[in-house]
Amino acid sequence: MNLIAKIFYKNIAAFLGCAIFFGLISCDEDLTAINKNNNINFPSQIINNANIVQRDSGMVKLRATAPLIEKYEFIDSPYIVARKGINILFYDKKKPKEPGKINAKYAKFNEKKKFYEAKGNVRITTNENQMFAMQSVFWDQNKRLIYTSDTVFVTDKDGSTLVGANGMKAKDDFSEYTFYNNSGNINAKKIPEKGR
Repeated sequence: MNLIAKIFYKNIAAFLGCAIFFGLISCDEDLTAINKNNNINFPSQIINNANIVQRDSGMVKLRATAPLIEKYEFIDSPYIVARKGINILFYDKKKPKEPGKINAKYAKFNEKKKFYEAKGNVRITTNENQMFAMQSVFWDQNKRLIYTSDTVFVTDKDGSTLVGANGMKAKDDFSEYTFYNNSGNINAKKIPEKGR
């Protein structure tokens, strides 16, 4: 009887050992299956209190400051995002000492498409001191086009105002722009006369 009991206990121990081994292996497989569904979109770089300068041929083109910038580059369409707001100074070769300004509560830049978007109390001030206020704006750098479908409020340096109720489209240097469904008080001296 003692021999039968020993064999019985050895078989139970072997059985329990196999059960634990296979249980652990199946748990690992389940965790692997679960982890496959997890989001792999995580920032590869995080910059706190960012101060970025972009140059072209030695000339400063852009200065940007933001409390937090995250770069996502391990995905099909890499992008950079400033979730806590951004302030940008942009410089024009014609007036390098008078930068334009962009302020927004959120900004995103798609690196492959060269496409920017800014949202949340967006303020753009040109180097001619024109101020554009809207809730969101998009900049297609390849097409050199800035546009929005939001209501745009424009204040000129002489105090005249314009409201584009259905948005606007502009060249990215603001040398030309079109407003949709607009109203406001414009300085008549600035409207070119045709036929001369």
